[in-house]
Amino acid sequence: MQIRELNLKELQDIFDVLQQLRTELSYQEFEDLIYDMRHMEYKMFGIVQDEKLITYAGVAIQTNLYHKRHLFVYDFVTDKDERNKGYGKKMLEYLEDYSRIAMCENIVLSSSFSKEQAHQFYNAQGFIKKSFVFLKKIGTTG
Repeated sequence: MQIRELNLKELQDIFDVLQQLRTELSYQEFEDLIYDMRHMEYKMFGIVQDEKLITYAGVAIQTNLYHKRHLFVYDFVTDKDERNKGYGKKMLEYLEDYSRIAMCENIVLSSSFSKEQAHQFYNAQGFIKKSFVFLKKIGTTG
């Protein structure tokens, strides 16, 4: 097992795991968004075993007034066939070390209301529910 930063040559492998979380995302949209997020230094980390991506985390170091300098976890998913084997915990431990080295004060993530099992996992890893995220869709005219 290896935890490492992934590169753009591995986008298909990343997408194969990520689509289990982001089911509405097409590969083309995913690729376009990955390239668009480069300005914010979005990093792609994975747990790889026997050349297979098992767990994926997409993160960026951010700074704002309420979380100060923090690591924001945008995407976090373990392949459905590999869940409940400790890979998620290992990735969060890795991200915690990465955050310390980057002098972050917090790790922040958002999770949908329907992911109760994920919420229990995050609580067990020391995360607390801090706030609600509100979203308003803005339609485009065509």
